[in-house]
Amino acid sequence: MKISKLTLAIATLLGASASASAIAMDLYVDTKTKQIFAEPGRGRQLMGSFEQVGASAKSAASLDQSEIKAIREDLALKENAIKALQEHTEAASGPDSVNVKLDKKGLQFETKDKEFKFKVGGRIHADANYSSNDQFVTTGTTTAKEANDGTEFRRARIHFTGQFFKDWNFKSQFDFADNAVAAKDLFIQYTGLNFMSITAGQQKQNFSRELLESSNDLMFMERSLMNVLSAPVVDRAIGLNFQSSAKKGYTAALGIYGDTIIANKPANNLGDEGWGISGRATYAPIEEKTKVVHLGIAGNYRAPNANDAVTDHALRYDYETNHMSNLNLIDTNVTGRLTGINNIKMLGLEAAGLYGPVSVGAEYTHTWLDRKNNGTNLEFDGWYADAAWTLTGESRHYKKGKFHKVEPKKNFSLKNGGWGALELATRYSAVNLNDAAYQGGAMSNVTVALNWYMNSNIRLMADYTRAFSLTNPAVTTVIGGKPDTNDTFSVRAQLAY
Repeated sequence: MKISKLTLAIATLLGASASASAIAMDLYVDTKTKQIFAEPGRGRQLMGSFEQVGASAKSAASLDQSEIKAIREDLALKENAIKALQEHTEAASGPDSVNVKLDKKGLQFETKDKEFKFKVGGRIHADANYSSNDQFVTTGTTTAKEANDGTEFRRARIHFTGQFFKDWNFKSQFDFADNAVAAKDLFIQYTGLNFMSITAGQQKQNFSRELLESSNDLMFMERSLMNVLSAPVVDRAIGLNFQSSAKKGYTAALGIYGDTIIANKPANNLGDEGWGISGRATYAPIEEKTKVVHLGIAGNYRAPNANDAVTDHALRYDYETNHMSNLNLIDTNVTGRLTGINNIKMLGLEAAGLYGPVSVGAEYTHTWLDRKNNGTNLEFDGWYADAAWTLTGESRHYKKGKFHKVEPKKNFSLKNGGWGALELATRYSAVNLNDAAYQGGAMSNVTVALNWYMNSNIRLMADYTRAFSLTNPAVTTVIGGKPDTNDTFSVRAQLAY
């Protein structure tokens, strides 16, 4: 509304009163329409208190020039205030303004135009472990070995993710468990292409659904025996990965990788870095919210470094009963026992399904070790099968070839009567490191788990694992028998955001 109209309106209001005493009135302006109101309301800002001047009422026509000039000056000041207020409002809602929110996904910042985003998240996994029937000795010796019972922070991580100019993403994740700092994910990602994204930096390689899924989402506190083959070779490494833009039902990824973030500086200066290439494709012929059929295949090729080390360590396959137990039931350092390794080849097969509150899954991995100096090549394999039932009726979530944890329909609350979600799961897994004359060990185990999802961020877990069918184990009973009697009980309190 123009100043002249404002002046006329105010002057008319001032002249309309017949009171002999001074009359004051608060006036409000709508910051969008600039209409004048005599009462407060949504979107209205107080202009000020306008008072009739003089002992008797005057009409707009009877105002002298000095009074009109004073009104005009006062209105000019108020219009400047309105303009400043409008500019402030526009700045607060402009493309460079920032929205800040804190919810189950963590602390998030986002500009109004969504060009820039930043998020702070993390996870805490606090564990307690107890083992029974674990009085063993190292195979072929009298050296006592048993599992360590106690408590630990299995994981204590903080991560930062963000977006720049809409097409560029980054992630940096650090773990403070074991009272030490370890870099996990450190990468940048370009998403400006319609058909794929490109990720450069330290990241997980394209192999094994179980390994690729977040520890926050796993149904069990530890991964299966198949991970004995996967973790030493296809876990995180620095590389360049090409990931297809996920179409419903399909994903595909191919990456080339060096070693991990640890600098490769061997004492003998013979340490040119190794390298690997891995790819994974998944197909979901059925992909609905509560119905999924998932199939996957993955392949990996890796050449060790000049010292036959894989990523940043000698190639060692071992199974520790839990993260803190220090009890390895099978343990073989392949690099130390062989003449050397030319390359490692791996094939992975995946199948899984989801139907309402019930989910099932299985994976198989086969590893070929090509030895140097015409040594006998070796083949190892591992697999698992699992099943879960959400007792409270919720379904697990599936997205881009991965399964994610249950989200409770109603959060746990003694005040409001909610109990969260309860999930019962079981898994059978096995690994075989024996091939002809090479006896690295073999074993199976079964795990039963109960998970209580109190809300989207807090979960309580309880696992029981029994090991059995061991051959060529790293430990035996005192009288030389197989350590088939070991039981492991674990509980966890998990916070993830």
